[in-house]
Amino acid sequence: MLVLYTHPMPHRSRLNRPMAEAARDVDGVTVHELYEAYPDLFINVRHEQQLLLAHDVIVWQHPLYWYSTPSLLKEWQDVVLTYGWAFGHDGDALRGKLLLQAVTVGGSHRSYQHDGDHGCTLTELLVPVAQTAKLCGMTYSPPFAAYRVHKYGRAQIREHVERYQSLLEALADPNLDLDAWALEGPPTSVRHLLSESQ
Repeated sequence: MLVLYTHPMPHRSRLNRPMAEAARDVDGVTVHELYEAYPDLFINVRHEQQLLLAHDVIVWQHPLYWYSTPSLLKEWQDVVLTYGWAFGHDGDALRGKLLLQAVTVGGSHRSYQHDGDHGCTLTELLVPVAQTAKLCGMTYSPPFAAYRVHKYGRAQIREHVERYQSLLEALADPNLDLDAWALEGPPTSVRHLLSESQ
């Protein structure tokens, strides 16, 4: 499993940083910090594509920035997921892989409802990523989300990090059937871990 950890200011992270640290402790997980790897913002496309080829489960771990991914992750999408490789004619390198977003959000769960401040749900905001996965022949998982993270105390941080680690362990299980997931949705062993923190 490949965790693409993308946080522009990791030193200011209250939740993403401990999540990434916990991910490093899970067998079979490669944590790849994009801002650390590319401080000049110039992405090594071949290296990134090789990382993707080597893993069947891809996790995009990031805070929500202006209803989207941080800018470096968007740049990564633009230059790494190329026509003829990730999609389009003969572009099937990612077909059958699983994509999950582990997202942290500053607003409340209530604010991400149709009658809330933002006028739509988080799942609806993440549709461009879901469509990207679909275009690339990947299975898109419901997101693993945490809301109002600036209000989290130590106990909430610990609880969320432990649940994230449990989710990654379940996803790293070599018996996980990604084909069945694509047809039937997340297995029960994973579904309860994907429920959103509120």
